[in-house]
Amino acid sequence: MSSDSRPSFGVIGGTGFYDFFDTEASTIDVETPYGAPSAAIAVGDVAGKRVAFLPRHGKQHEFAPHTTPYQANLWALRALGVRRIFAPCAVGSLRSDWGPGTVVVPNQLVDRTSGRAQTYFDGGGVHTPFADPYCAQLRDAAADADFEALRVVRDATMVVVQGPRFSTRAESRWFASQGWDLVNMTGHPEAVLARELEMCYAAVALVTDLDAGVEEGDGVRAVDVFAEFERNLVPFKQLIRQVVAAVEGNDTCVQCRVHSGVKLPFELP
Repeated sequence: MSSDSRPSFGVIGGTGFYDFFDTEASTIDVETPYGAPSAAIAVGDVAGKRVAFLPRHGKQHEFAPHTTPYQANLWALRALGVRRIFAPCAVGSLRSDWGPGTVVVPNQLVDRTSGRAQTYFDGGGVHTPFADPYCAQLRDAAADADFEALRVVRDATMVVVQGPRFSTRAESRWFASQGWDLVNMTGHPEAVLARELEMCYAAVALVTDLDAGVEEGDGVRAVDVFAEFERNLVPFKQLIRQVVAAVEGNDTCVQCRVHSGVKLPFELP
């Protein structure tokens, strides 16, 4: 791939994002030291920028949140040239005032997963700064979007649970009592792996439901979550396109270049 055709932006999301390119996309198979990514990566143009799209769960949703090959996904994107990533995702809301259809740009996350490979540094004494898990520049671009079709709010704490089950009512109430705002199953280790590879990364979360402990009822059902995401998919894709267009610069920002002066046990791709 020539340098002028390499994508500098990446989008990790659902399969419905395949058709958000301005031009016909090409697909690229990428092998990594961590195996194959979730699917072949589609590369095309969005608002004059080369963008790579990777379906987080595979083309046929064959990967569950806890089996997604996160290490391979992030490594493959960086190897193609990606340095800035937007990660649209579905979330449950722990706040009654952020109902379905709300778009939230989180600034913090809490990891409640277990057993997932969450680092590239199994040796070498490398400790990646992660106090602020999302790129401030990308968050500002998403949160400042002037988009009438969807309500966009900034700053929230997203707790990432192991899945694939949804939370119990007691867990939801506990999460909310901690001051956390959103529940998700895929935001970790995606964010920290991007940071380890010195890529800017921001989650853009679409609320699909009020979590079980927030509102009485039958609780969260997958069929309802998928239906709500599908109902908002067209405007959500339009929002992501607008946000990609708004970002200035193609390279990793200074704040996300975290390994300056640190000897790494491997060369970054």
